[in-house]
Amino acid sequence: MREDVESLDIKDVTANWVNAAVLQRQIDDRIAALADLSHTPLFFGRLDYLHAPGADLAEGAEGERFYIGRRHVHDADGDPMVIDWRAPVSQPFYRASKKDPLDVGLRRRFGYTGGELTAYEDEHLTDPTESTHTSRLLQAEIERPRVGPMRDIVATIQPEQDEIVRSGLSGSVCVQGGPGTGKTAVGLHRVAYLLYAHRDRLARTGTLVIGPNKSFLHYIEQVLPALGELEVKQATVDDLVTAGIEVRGTDPAESAVVKGDARMAEVLRRAVWSHVTTPTEPLVVVRGSRRWRVPAYELAEIVAELRTRDIRYGAAREALPQRIAHTVLVRMEQAGEAPDDRVQDAVARNTAVKAAVKTIWPPVDPAKLVLRLLNDPDFLATHAEGVLTADEQKTILTAKPARSVKSAKWSAADAVLIDETNDLVARTHSLGHVVLDEAQDLSPMQYRAVGRRCTTGSATVLGDLAQGTTPWATASWAEALRHLGKAEAVVEELTAGFRVPREVIAYASKLLPSISPGLTPVESVRETPGSLNVRESSAPDADVVAACVESLAHEGSIGLIAADPRIPVLAAALEAAGLPYLAPGEETTAESRLTLVPASLAKGLEYDYVVLDDPATLVAAEPDERTGLRRLYVALTRAVSGLTVIHATPLPTQLT
Repeated sequence: MREDVESLDIKDVTANWVNAAVLQRQIDDRIAALADLSHTPLFFGRLDYLHAPGADLAEGAEGERFYIGRRHVHDADGDPMVIDWRAPVSQPFYRASKKDPLDVGLRRRFGYTGGELTAYEDEHLTDPTESTHTSRLLQAEIERPRVGPMRDIVATIQPEQDEIVRSGLSGSVCVQGGPGTGKTAVGLHRVAYLLYAHRDRLARTGTLVIGPNKSFLHYIEQVLPALGELEVKQATVDDLVTAGIEVRGTDPAESAVVKGDARMAEVLRRAVWSHVTTPTEPLVVVRGSRRWRVPAYELAEIVAELRTRDIRYGAAREALPQRIAHTVLVRMEQAGEAPDDRVQDAVARNTAVKAAVKTIWPPVDPAKLVLRLLNDPDFLATHAEGVLTADEQKTILTAKPARSVKSAKWSAADAVLIDETNDLVARTHSLGHVVLDEAQDLSPMQYRAVGRRCTTGSATVLGDLAQGTTPWATASWAEALRHLGKAEAVVEELTAGFRVPREVIAYASKLLPSISPGLTPVESVRETPGSLNVRESSAPDADVVAACVESLAHEGSIGLIAADPRIPVLAAALEAAGLPYLAPGEETTAESRLTLVPASLAKGLEYDYVVLDDPATLVAAEPDERTGLRRLYVALTRAVSGLTVIHATPLPTQLT
């Protein structure tokens, strides 16, 4: 298939060089999408239907066999050999069961090692004598050691996951999923499915995956290309909102909480629209020997009407000269003249009209406006009256006011305020679909920033309320979705764990009553005896290094997770012991499998074996106990096969 595309000759089929360039780009993308993946088979399953799908069963239609794979594969004659996992005919591979076989007589799973077929396993779904059992191949695939970036899960998607993956483009979905439930994979595979089912529409409108940090995005960046999807963009929230300004500062937690509060949107709205003034002087437009007068009250009516319309500040400002010019044209027509559109445009560009517009509806620079709000107590007080308390206003005021936008030490929260102001002035471009992962950590204003990117599209929101580790972490999905502008989104909960061993997740779940009361604990399907090892230590640095050496004796990736202040100490200990290590986001290889992970960057990552350094120190490094315990919950649940906890200080009481 790839060679067929590579052999295409487009010299005589394009009208001009532009068409040729576009067609060549499409050909190059197709070749890239058909690239071979090392150690990845073209198919992983087979379905034997009792009857050909879509056939008239009354006519005694014969059965049909389909191989299921990551891509559609056809032979030289164009006949399908492997069916794409996203095709409707592939759906029973994930959803058929003994209770509801969906007209499938046999489901076969294939096992591969290094790309070669090593095993297969059959389920006769309509055979009453065959008992239901857990697929060993499925279990082995889930438990396969993790070296390198995140991989796709098309061979192991579960029925409840498949329902979310195949949900329609028109509706937004929020997935609450505890550690190891596969929520990130579900979100990425939903994107792949939507691109398959609505390719033309999403090719026009665009698709975006938003993650919490660069390390996380690097970890997941190979999933969609492995499924043949190369056009999906990835970004963090900071990437979206910092265009044009440089973030060089940080906010104290109490200031960041106020800046991230949804009430700031009203303060900004008031500040922007306060620039509009009611005209008090008439406008006189001179054209040739004639003078046309527009009274102040008519100008005021035009301004009032524009203010009541649901349009952006900048769009209304652009409409104002045309509305004034239209009023002048009416005067001309009443005087017996016959002006056309060219005359109206000329009047709109008249010096007197432009001067009036500048006075009545001056331009607004979003960054300058936010800078003034944060620097000028009186300006802030005027527009925050009844919205923010006096103490809250004092909290967000800059201690040392900056002289200009360029010299200001903007924080990440400031950038979100500027982005909100930008949208008040000019509408933000909307995409067809946005995936927002680790969403529980966003502030209301950050939700609004993401929501602006999908006002005319849909969203997939992924997260776990128990893993909210920011002071402004969301309290409920209903609140988060409201700020996102997707209050109607369906909330789905994944409670079956496929990654974290049962012993480990049960240990971590002891924290749930303290960090997220009422949340359903994850029920892991994985039985891994001896996967949890908690050790008290009198020489923690040496014991942590020893635990890493011990873990490296196993196959797969190793993550050493510690409180951020402990990272330099542990880095020195690893170097002294001659143990090479990676930073989060760097790709593990067979030669280098140990990653030193600050707890603040652990979210969303996973390792076969995790060594956790002193939980109490990790909790104490956060602003408050609840945030610290949530950070600990994240760290405890990064392990796929085994977790070793080394503690020199007493464990938090919730774990004892």
